[in-house]
Amino acid sequence: MTKAYDVVKSHYDASDRGDLDGMLAPISPQARWTEAEGFPCAGTYVGPGAIRDNVFVALGRLFDGFTFTLDTLLDAGSHAVGVGSYSATSKATGKSFNARVVHLWTVEDGKVVRFEQFADTAIVARAMR
Repeated sequence: MTKAYDVVKSHYDASDRGDLDGMLAPISPQARWTEAEGFPCAGTYVGPGAIRDNVFVALGRLFDGFTFTLDTLLDAGSHAVGVGSYSATSKATGKSFNARVVHLWTVEDGKVVRFEQFADTAIVARAMR
């Protein structure tokens, strides 16, 4: 059985390559993906298509150079925890930001079934104003 750590690492590796299909590959069709309240694409989205459109495509419309930099990936059995930073420049204001973030992942049978983001949304909001 594939460990949660390895599944999540494959997502982050694909992100580093700019490979959206690779990022979505380990996502279960029933996966619940939650972006933090106060974040530009806040909400819970179910399945790879909704996640792609409401998170990754939405961020591309709002920001130039949106990047997640992973500092630490923790193995927690059927869970993994990614700690890092988001950076980008708001297309509307031209302001840049660098915000700390934690991602909590749950993996079952080699697929991501749950994701929750915890982010410093105030920093992102300031860049958008």
